[in-house]
Amino acid sequence: MLHNPRIFIGYDTNETIAYHVLVQSIIENSSLPLSITPIALNNVQGIFHREQHPLQSTQFSFSRFLTPYLANYEGWSIFMDCDMIVRTDIAKLWALRDDSYSIMCCKHDYTPVSDTKFLGNVQSKYEKKNWSSVMMFNNAKCKALTPEYVNTRSGLELHQFKWLEGSGQIGSIPLIWNHLVGEYEHDPKAALVHYTYGGPYFEEYLDCDYAEDWQHYKRNTLHATQRSKADPQPA
Repeated sequence: MLHNPRIFIGYDTNETIAYHVLVQSIIENSSLPLSITPIALNNVQGIFHREQHPLQSTQFSFSRFLTPYLANYEGWSIFMDCDMIVRTDIAKLWALRDDSYSIMCCKHDYTPVSDTKFLGNVQSKYEKKNWSSVMMFNNAKCKALTPEYVNTRSGLELHQFKWLEGSGQIGSIPLIWNHLVGEYEHDPKAALVHYTYGGPYFEEYLDCDYAEDWQHYKRNTLHATQRSKADPQPA
């Protein structure tokens, strides 16, 4: 089923609820069958063993680049951070795949307004900031991203796509597919919302932009229909 979306999501034990709400938002809006895989450190410990960097703000800062390997370098796959929700059909993003590129992403051009982000983490500033938070990998063209490479190369080398032969291999995705809350003005057409400074799952960000959308998907994540005693029981 390589023609259907394969989605890999960075999993951070400090934001467990964020992962599950993101998954719910994707499932709820998708018109296509999905394959969704968390990249959790305990799941990849056999292939990923680099120590956490002092400036690393999430547990998946580097492991995200294992996505092509985890997809067996076949077809296309999507990676996204967990601090997001998808507000429309992921099929619309999937349809943007262009085989002439090795990778596709939202090419942000901004300088973060704050020096800190959630949980007091440092807001690092560098070229191509947040380009790697949503990526579509043309996996066969990303074979440079072996586990050994991901384990040993610098953060800037990975996040600035220096493993590609040139910037011409990076295709552009519309910014609505990585709308940075706190950086961009409210956009009702935002397809994917990224709570880059902190989401409504943290008390200090309960009233951030698009908080009501996140709470909607949280309620649906926790939903269960109570069976009435009068309802017929399964055989």
